[in-house]
Amino acid sequence: MPCVPAFDLPAIGADLVVSGAHDALVAAAGSGAFVVTAPPGTGKTTYVPPVLANLLTGRGAGRVLVSQPRRVAVRAAARRLAQLDGSAVGGPSGFTIRGERQVGPGTRVEFTTPGVLLRRLMADPALEGVGAVVLDEVHERSLDGDLLLGMLAEVRTLREDLVVAAMSATLDAVGVARLLGDVTPAPVVEVPSALHPLTVDYSPVPGRRLDALGVTREFISHVARVAAGAQAADGVDALVFVPSARDVDAVVRELRQLGGPAEVLPLHGRLPSRDQDRATRGRTSEAEPHRIVVSTALAESSLTVPGVRLVIDAGLSREVRRDRARDMTGLVTVSASRASVEQRAGRAARLGPGRAVRLFTEDEFARLNPAAPPEITSADLVDAALLLGVWGAPAGQGLDLLTPAPEESMRRAVEVLRSLALTDHEGRPTALGRRVAGLPIGARETRALLVGSAALRDARAVAEVVAAISDDHREPSADLSALLRELRSGRSPGAQRWNREVKRLTRIAEAEEGGVDVLSALAVGPASQPAGVVTALGRPEWIARRTGEHSRSYLLASGTRAALPEGSGLRASEWLAVHDVQRAEGRVADGTGAVIRMAAPLREEDALAIGAALLRERRTSWIESGRLRVRAQRTLGEIVLSSTPVAAEAKDVAPAFAAHLRAEGIGVLNWTQRATALRARLALLYRELGDPWPSVDDGSLLRDLESWLGPDLAALRATSSLGSLEVGSALRRLLPWPEAGHLDELVPERLTVPSGSSVRIDYPEAADGPPVVAVKLQETFGLTSTPRLVGGRVPVLFHLLSPARRPLAVTDDLESFWNGPYQQVRREMRGRYPKHPWPEDPWATPATARTTRG
Repeated sequence: MPCVPAFDLPAIGADLVVSGAHDALVAAAGSGAFVVTAPPGTGKTTYVPPVLANLLTGRGAGRVLVSQPRRVAVRAAARRLAQLDGSAVGGPSGFTIRGERQVGPGTRVEFTTPGVLLRRLMADPALEGVGAVVLDEVHERSLDGDLLLGMLAEVRTLREDLVVAAMSATLDAVGVARLLGDVTPAPVVEVPSALHPLTVDYSPVPGRRLDALGVTREFISHVARVAAGAQAADGVDALVFVPSARDVDAVVRELRQLGGPAEVLPLHGRLPSRDQDRATRGRTSEAEPHRIVVSTALAESSLTVPGVRLVIDAGLSREVRRDRARDMTGLVTVSASRASVEQRAGRAARLGPGRAVRLFTEDEFARLNPAAPPEITSADLVDAALLLGVWGAPAGQGLDLLTPAPEESMRRAVEVLRSLALTDHEGRPTALGRRVAGLPIGARETRALLVGSAALRDARAVAEVVAAISDDHREPSADLSALLRELRSGRSPGAQRWNREVKRLTRIAEAEEGGVDVLSALAVGPASQPAGVVTALGRPEWIARRTGEHSRSYLLASGTRAALPEGSGLRASEWLAVHDVQRAEGRVADGTGAVIRMAAPLREEDALAIGAALLRERRTSWIESGRLRVRAQRTLGEIVLSSTPVAAEAKDVAPAFAAHLRAEGIGVLNWTQRATALRARLALLYRELGDPWPSVDDGSLLRDLESWLGPDLAALRATSSLGSLEVGSALRRLLPWPEAGHLDELVPERLTVPSGSSVRIDYPEAADGPPVVAVKLQETFGLTSTPRLVGGRVPVLFHLLSPARRPLAVTDDLESFWNGPYQQVRREMRGRYPKHPWPEDPWATPATARTTRG
């Protein structure tokens, strides 16, 4: 009996540009992996999955999974395919997102988010029952999307029958095709754009778009005024792009206050699904008013808003940025990339001639970065590192990715996982780590949920805290407890969403009850506050202690200092569990450079119990007024719990002098002429040749102090001084082997001149200076070519001196000097110094260090 196709492709693709590439798509799918590049609005998300579903039906294979980067887009894509198919969501077309699933036994195409698909891979690496996976909007280079690409490329080596497709509006097609291909790159199907004429106007705001707090109020008002005016002038549906959900709501309020016939609708991921559906549905008849949809970047490429002929673009986006010095990662508002701006503008010209109004200058557009950086380069990699450990690629070793994870960020993530008892010392997941990786929230939050429920014996209370900190809820005072009271009262705008998440998390915690052995015996009891305990369980390194009585500045265990907002009631708490910290300057940060955005009070007993892995006993030694001082300290990370003066021991000497050097600078050492000369020679070699010759600037020497000065510091006594060290001998420890054997050949200490004298070469202290030889002019007669050092790369600069050793000429081209300026020098000097030779022909005269009568 012949197989019945799952979808009516002619009906689905009737108005879609991508349907013209049907034959190419089918041919590409036959190779097992392929790449599709198609501009937004061409219909690739709607058309390609059912094409694969029909192919799989003919083979008797399984379901098609489609990964979309945002939950709003997942729901909209499933609904759109169902609408064109004439079926209900949950039938042939379904979806799964966090907390919601509409899939039935007859579902052939299942849309989902990258996070959900990743966890499905963790549970079932072979993807049983799945015949194809489509990764959509790969150009966004999300961290989860990059991991999926690498992992699915590995799955294909085990399952040759699995079809994998990567799709995008703008894409590094070559790199993705190489990653997905076998011996040769996967085929690429390019779907051309069907853009109509597009007019681009610029309407910059007179003031600033951004300040220290984000988008300015003046710019929000400017966005609303321009959008209202442009829509009224054009009489079409408009799409307005602003960076965040908060900015969307602010612009919507201003537009509604301005009035006008157009219906104003918000569109962002925090809205209830019915409001999202309303914004993405489009007008159903000409009788309905035109619309102004105000959206975040989700409508840029991953989601089509029907009917748009006008785009208003703020030119801003939210991107992940990492402050490595403070170990903080977060979303910040920055200028959008040129690729994003062009995609947004293209939304206006899909149906006919359109217009884009950019709320910045044309010069600013020209200076935009070509594309946004991949998220993996700046994201917090804790979640990714846990998934990689479960996958069998600890720290990403052995997994081919489009962009490798930064080594330092991955190292830090592995350390965090180990401190949370989620991985062992080799990066392999513990039993708790495997359970955490399989649950649909972040690693820190899941760990807090499971361990907190086991410790507090109150799954509901713990779920309330996790639901609050894992979503984008805000409280001006930064007090998590106050936020929880608002959410429980129902007064907070996100209360309904929070309640749904609390119920889901409570079910998860209760289902896992009794299965958590690690840390379940924490010394917490009735006096413990769930908000602080749960928050600290997720981020023990951000347990914080007030720096002084009545201060609003706190020191985190990680070493970061941050301040509470002015007027925050949390100032009464000596200890805090901090969840969110952001960079800030000025008064708001109280001089710390960072501000606490969410935290909860914490008892000291709970801080010490939860942060037990951070407790250290250490000795701190330093030099004060020339004397060695030592204190024994007990610390929680960088927070000093106790500090007691103790007698110095031999082991305290080297760290004290090293700390003194780092504090006072390398200049406190006894730099003899020989040591200074060796350092200058090495500096020239590093400047000209680079590695393996060492960098010897102040910063490099201080960073590598132990490698060259360590043995000498270790030999010092408490009564010694740094002036007793032989710096020149210590510097020689930096010489690379076997290159060290060529040191005197490349940068000799002295130069032999034609007179037979051996003259010292003065090497430059300045980074770009030349080596200098100062010698009497008569000693260089006959020297026609300027000597060159560092294998012929660097000419010597000669300071040619009079018999009284005053400079007569400076040159690094002796041949030109003898042929020209020398004759002028001869006329001026031979009468003044008659006892010294001043021959007319310096080429043929023997060089001498003596007088003519000597």
